[in-house]
Amino acid sequence: MPIQVLVSDPVSEEGLAPLRQDARFHVVYKTGLKGPDLLKEIAGAEALLVRSETKVTADVIAAAPKLRFIGRAGTGVDNIDLAAASRQGIVVANVPGGNTISAAEQSLALLFALARNTPQADASTHAGKWERAKFVGQEITGKTLGVVGLGRIGREVATRGMGLQMRVVAFDPMGDESWCRRAGVEFVPLDKLLAEADFITLHVPLSEQTKGLINEKTLAKTKKGVRVINCARGGIVDEKALLAFVEKGHVKGAALDVFEKEPLDPASPLLKRPEIILTPHLGASTEEAQVKVAAELAQGMVEFFVNGFARQAVNLPPLDVAGQAQLLAFVGLAYKQGLFLAQMSEGTPQRITVAYSGELGRVNPALYTATAVAGFLTGLGEAATPVNALALAQKRGLQIQEQVATEARDYASLLEMEAATDKTQHQLAGTVYGRGDLRFVRIDGLPVDVNPQGHLMVLCNEDRPGVVGHTGTVLAEAGVNIAGMDIARNRPGGTAVSLWSVDSDVPAAVLAKVKSHAAVLSIKMVNL
Repeated sequence: MPIQVLVSDPVSEEGLAPLRQDARFHVVYKTGLKGPDLLKEIAGAEALLVRSETKVTADVIAAAPKLRFIGRAGTGVDNIDLAAASRQGIVVANVPGGNTISAAEQSLALLFALARNTPQADASTHAGKWERAKFVGQEITGKTLGVVGLGRIGREVATRGMGLQMRVVAFDPMGDESWCRRAGVEFVPLDKLLAEADFITLHVPLSEQTKGLINEKTLAKTKKGVRVINCARGGIVDEKALLAFVEKGHVKGAALDVFEKEPLDPASPLLKRPEIILTPHLGASTEEAQVKVAAELAQGMVEFFVNGFARQAVNLPPLDVAGQAQLLAFVGLAYKQGLFLAQMSEGTPQRITVAYSGELGRVNPALYTATAVAGFLTGLGEAATPVNALALAQKRGLQIQEQVATEARDYASLLEMEAATDKTQHQLAGTVYGRGDLRFVRIDGLPVDVNPQGHLMVLCNEDRPGVVGHTGTVLAEAGVNIAGMDIARNRPGGTAVSLWSVDSDVPAAVLAKVKSHAAVLSIKMVNL
């Protein structure tokens, strides 16, 4: 059965191509769903793709027992109940960079519109008037731009402000002063920014700390004639306070792309003030951004369901390996190793040990371990993700151990995993070559070189002539094509292990025929 994906908000069809073109996924595109209609449609979904319109509440999550992945085509996830999703083991991922340029350009477009009264002049001219004197504007060159928030979008706005020959001052409680120095931006306290800025533009997420950040008290600290721009999140600006300061002439103008409640109430008093420019949440609404965020999220969804790795998950342990594609690829390897060992094991699982060495031992192992355990439990038939894997393991009484060593042993980075049950014990080691070439390099102490994908038949046998020929003949007679094979032994005439990469699953009857050879000790079919 293909993986059911519900797309409940408008997203780019072009961006959905990675899902549409993959036979493993079935996409249901239905927008505008609310109440019972949404609950009914989501009941069978394993993945949900939204923008900001769909409110993914605890009730919605409870109605979707199969749901494993929620993707937000954009940055903010305040329309998703993260706590409820995490309790159900659902990965929540966003696309923080896909709309960066579009949102930054929207902020600058509104800055220019405020400075030159463009929307008001347009409306006047459309009304048949010619009011040049009424709409005299200001140059922005030499003016002070105050940027509140130095995330991706804030930095883009600050950089462009410098390019417009503005003086740029910035505040961010978590900001990087070194970046500001390199960019020529002044890093200042919030009060100083408020007091000196001619234009204030907001680029912080909505949180308990930022809710109502621009309020009566902070507006009172601004210079007379200031203009305020908010393309971040509704609620950061206290709309009543802003309106009051506009009405008394202290704030010369404001441009809002986001609001405390959306859509904006047709009776909102904001609509009555010509000094306030209002747009309907257009920050990410460019053709390029729509394609980018949808495509990046769709690709991330494929990566999650295939490799167990959610690149932009917001409810998983952080992985600080920026610019290190190889270390990032180890997350997918960890999932594959867990999946492999689960299918090799027999009996009741008792302990999983995950060991890291070399460069891999220098980063926080939490995400790797959670992903490895998720792969193992998935291989056992659990609905496991890295979000809930450790909790599920605890419920099973499955002991999880980590071992970390920074010195390299044979490989620059090595991930070793052992799965012990009451009947079997298997070890598997893997590494990543280059930027993303995953490899199994050791199984039960024997050296191998295997690409961990597709269908693998794992054979353990006495090391004597005829086993490989027998196996190849049986597979050929069954119409099973062999893509590759790797073999290792502990000593001549001892025990050998071979991993056969085949193009299709091998039926149980064929496996039994392979095992009928007197030298074959065991055979397992592993699907990755």
